[in-house]
Amino acid sequence: MARLRLGVLISGRGSNLQSLIEAAAAPAYPAEIALVISNEPGAKGLERAAAAGLAQRTIDHRDFDSRPAFESALTAALTEAEVGLVCLAGFMRLLTDRFVAHWDRRLVNIHPSLLPAFKGIHVHERVLAAGVRFSGCTVHYVVPEMDSGPIIVQAAVPVAGADDADSLAARVLKAEHRIYPLAVRWIAEGRVRIEGERVAVDGIAAPRSGLMNPSDDGRLVL
Repeated sequence: MARLRLGVLISGRGSNLQSLIEAAAAPAYPAEIALVISNEPGAKGLERAAAAGLAQRTIDHRDFDSRPAFESALTAALTEAEVGLVCLAGFMRLLTDRFVAHWDRRLVNIHPSLLPAFKGIHVHERVLAAGVRFSGCTVHYVVPEMDSGPIIVQAAVPVAGADDADSLAARVLKAEHRIYPLAVRWIAEGRVRIEGERVAVDGIAAPRSGLMNPSDDGRLVL
């Protein structure tokens, strides 16, 4: 069976790109990275792509006089590379409805919160200010509304009393690196179905236990 061809869009260091690179290096992984595109010249993620021997391009949004023109160049490059799934991995550009519609159900994103809570930017600062006990990350299909769309998988992490935004971000990032390759695997294996506004994953059940924070012994089975 042919591997699903991924196009990964980045703007910065590419740590989630790296998690996909490492997953796709396994022969049994059902997806491969066909193209990495950065809108920022010199992005660290391009170095990661080069080190892995991946095709890469810089398409600088500042070179275009409109957002649709920029996105047309993205689509042309992705189509030329025969991409079947577009993965946003720290891509810091809002996408138009036209682009999202073109890649409908072939466009996924990872966000550093338990959506629908804490959409947008400065997530970790807002989580700490709100005093919530758990944060996490979400892989979801992209729809025109920012940080929305059917949720494929989420991971929760505890918020510690001594956390600042950096320490919380580091804990969430570790979870991101686990669930993004997992979500892509499920999609590539044909196990993900969108039913209305919800996602069903064939052969995957919800865990049977829960967590409490704070907890006197650090754990609680619910």
